[in-house]
Amino acid sequence: MSVGPDGKIDFEGLDVLDIELFNSNMNDLLAGKEVDLPEFDFLEGKKIYGKRITRINENQPIVIEGIHALNGKLTEYIDDEEKFKIYISPFTQLNIDAHNRVPTTDARMLRRMVRDFKYRGKSAAGTLEQWSQVRAGEDKNIFPFNDEADVVLNTALVYELAVLKKYAQPLLESVQPEEPEYSEAVRMLKFLRFFEVIEDESPIPNNSIMREFIGGSIFVE
Repeated sequence: MSVGPDGKIDFEGLDVLDIELFNSNMNDLLAGKEVDLPEFDFLEGKKIYGKRITRINENQPIVIEGIHALNGKLTEYIDDEEKFKIYISPFTQLNIDAHNRVPTTDARMLRRMVRDFKYRGKSAAGTLEQWSQVRAGEDKNIFPFNDEADVVLNTALVYELAVLKKYAQPLLESVQPEEPEYSEAVRMLKFLRFFEVIEDESPIPNNSIMREFIGGSIFVE
């Protein structure tokens, strides 16, 4: 497990993954075998076995999702003919006015903040504190491999900031002035002033990517 120049553990690095176990599990599934896929418990910080014992049907696809999915080293023991690589990211196309666009980075950070609080027990300050490390990880682990993708999908939604605001605003307001992340929280609160809140979420489909962050997705076990 590598440590960054700031002395913090790099949780985004490829070397924190059990590559051999992952490849073994995937090849066993492709061979039609039953596999006990471990689930990582973010609150406990360890693998949990016995919850996802599964096998696939003949010709059934396996979806591998994560920041290293385009990196050949992640699946180096899997035949390349078995792979079809897709790069998925929100590429925001909205402008606040004629001179100010909505930064893709801010939209992505708000997604992560809402998800981290809802599913990983992390505060807004915790997400903001880790964000620079996440960005550095992207420069190292994602962007150099974009050209490996067979397809690129833009997941930005024109309404998503109005939905995320309801969740993100109170989280940002909880950051205290004495915390190092306070100035960034204030900046994000000022940014969110440009958006109204969408209270009624019922029109959002249960298979929308937005459900990954706010809940209610059909893609749950």
